[in-house]
Amino acid sequence: MQHQINGRAYVLGDNVDTDQIIPAQYLTYNPAIPDEYKMFGKYALSGVPDDAAGLPKGHVPFHPPGGDEFVSPYTIIIAGKNFGCGSSREHAPIALAAAGIQAVVAEFYARIFYRNAVNGGYLIPVETSARLVDQVCTGDELAIDLTAGKLTNKTTGDAFDLLPLGEVAPIIEAGGIFTYAEKVGMLKR
Repeated sequence: MQHQINGRAYVLGDNVDTDQIIPAQYLTYNPAIPDEYKMFGKYALSGVPDDAAGLPKGHVPFHPPGGDEFVSPYTIIIAGKNFGCGSSREHAPIALAAAGIQAVVAEFYARIFYRNAVNGGYLIPVETSARLVDQVCTGDELAIDLTAGKLTNKTTGDAFDLLPLGEVAPIIEAGGIFTYAEKVGMLKR
């Protein structure tokens, strides 16, 4: 696990569901096949409507025109409440990871999205009690220090507290539930 994550922010609103993160028509791809894994990155967040309620004004595409069609220029998602709600689509954190997202910072998560992100070791789901969607803009340069529990907006100089990862920290540190289980002797391969 990276204890320091730096990158550009992509800001979303509340209740971003797994159908918006990766629409059902793209679930025919197999993430175990490298060429198909890339397609999850290409279509990540393609279900988020441009005029979605709760999105900040000036919403910009996750994959800007003329950029890399598989990997987004953003590495950190800032979201509101209930990120990853909806179906229990385990491909949602895979799609975000394939697009280059290393961490999502949200007020809280839908339980299944959170567990899928942690158990698969795809990205780090961080929680905050601050309403960051009102204080961070898409494109801001951010630094997350997981050890100190801080998010710093390098663009504005503002700093925010993050909630501790708690009991999932060792699983994230190991890179997922199976690696963790093997490391602590619960699973032999």
